[in-house]
Amino acid sequence: METPLACFNQRMTDSWLVGYSSQEFANLTQQRLQQLSTWEKPPTILLAERNPIYFLSGFMAACIANCPLFLGNPNWATTEWQQVLELAQPNLIWQETGTIPPRLMDGRNTSTSPFSLLPPPSPPPILIPTSGTSGKIRFAIHTWQTLIASVRGFQQYFELAPVNSFCILPLYHVSGLMQFLRSFTSGGRLVILPFKAVEAGEGESVEPEAFFLSLVPTQLQRLLNQPERIPWLSRFQTVLVGGAPAWPDLLEVARLHRIRLAPTYGMTETASQIATLKPRDFLEGKNGCGQVLPHAQITIFNSMGDRLGPHQTGIITVWAKSLALGYYPSQPDTPNGSTSSPLRAKNLKMDGFRSFQPFFKQPGLQTDDLGFFDEQGYLHIVGRTSDKIITGGENVFPAEVEAAIRATGLVQDVCVMGIRDRHWGQIITAIYVPSHASTSQQDLQTALANQLSKFKQPKQWIAVAHLPRNAQGKIDRQQVKNLFDRFIHS
Repeated sequence: METPLACFNQRMTDSWLVGYSSQEFANLTQQRLQQLSTWEKPPTILLAERNPIYFLSGFMAACIANCPLFLGNPNWATTEWQQVLELAQPNLIWQETGTIPPRLMDGRNTSTSPFSLLPPPSPPPILIPTSGTSGKIRFAIHTWQTLIASVRGFQQYFELAPVNSFCILPLYHVSGLMQFLRSFTSGGRLVILPFKAVEAGEGESVEPEAFFLSLVPTQLQRLLNQPERIPWLSRFQTVLVGGAPAWPDLLEVARLHRIRLAPTYGMTETASQIATLKPRDFLEGKNGCGQVLPHAQITIFNSMGDRLGPHQTGIITVWAKSLALGYYPSQPDTPNGSTSSPLRAKNLKMDGFRSFQPFFKQPGLQTDDLGFFDEQGYLHIVGRTSDKIITGGENVFPAEVEAAIRATGLVQDVCVMGIRDRHWGQIITAIYVPSHASTSQQDLQTALANQLSKFKQPKQWIAVAHLPRNAQGKIDRQQVKNLFDRFIHS
């Protein structure tokens, strides 16, 4: 497999960046490598750059120099930065001045990075932020090898050599980072633009026919709401959509406009997509997340651990060459729920989803996602076990209810939650953004009457001006819960 240095040397003189200077990237990478050469041992680096060129050059320099690398979100708040600094204990921080609150930097001890315990043969970790079930920040532990395995699986699935990417997603997130790696390591080109610039019509000077564009569903919806953007959008070689489930009417509008959409399934832990519906299948009317990419394997199990057949819904379990080695800090691993120390030298190698080799060694990653395969081997996602609502003894999955509400055309956005109730256990509550000021709760209830079983219909409706979503387009359910609490106590 290609090393980071070999990839960098191959692209040093290429003009592969669109809108930025490829030469500036090469120069900055070399400058940072010179800085790292003065360290006796590879330092643990926290990378929190806003500028794409500074971020990418920092990423490549850290990988070439075999440095443990934490990717940081420049938009984290003070409390989140405090968590990260305590976890990472970085020897070196690359950031735009002021990204991390200065008071957190005062008196910081840079000599105690836990990653100094790693034995020499261990691949240096690339730690990509992801949210845990507790809401606290944690990191998926990847390596150059796991990330490149994802790139090669993508190339094989789409039968491509160079991959050209049009990136509007954050580079610190796996969805943006993998677009860079696909292009950089395959000999392709990379466009980097903020989504707001794309909404404003910038980037249309780029001929999109040879590019992959990656969007989250809300971004796709916003572009489809601008008729002048649709002809350009429909020219892309492929428009990958993931990060959150796309609702059925959104997919139908994209199909109507002949947009070469490719709904995907993947996560930070798998270094982005491991199942994708190819554009040809999408335009022919097929639904779901498509077939599994060649570097991965997905199996559906029930709660007893039995493997399920076609159209049987169960828990999705993943094995993949791109699968992360585990989490940092590690998951609770004792009967009383206490957490082991943040990192022991053996943890990175042995404690996690799988050890370094062989690939597909048990236990893999049992996800929180529910889904099934159809007879053609196409994956369909139903919802998440953690989101399941139990109301009056019946199981209800928010994704199904949200899709039905969206299909009425009466809402711009919606989030369905289960709220505790002493009579029902939980009651189904819909927090929504109405399409029109005149839309009433009665209108919504009438529209759903023949679309959902009565026990699946929301008993409580709350209209809001907007719903909080993160950079990847996912609903921030904790913030939605806060909206509900404020509504109840107002």
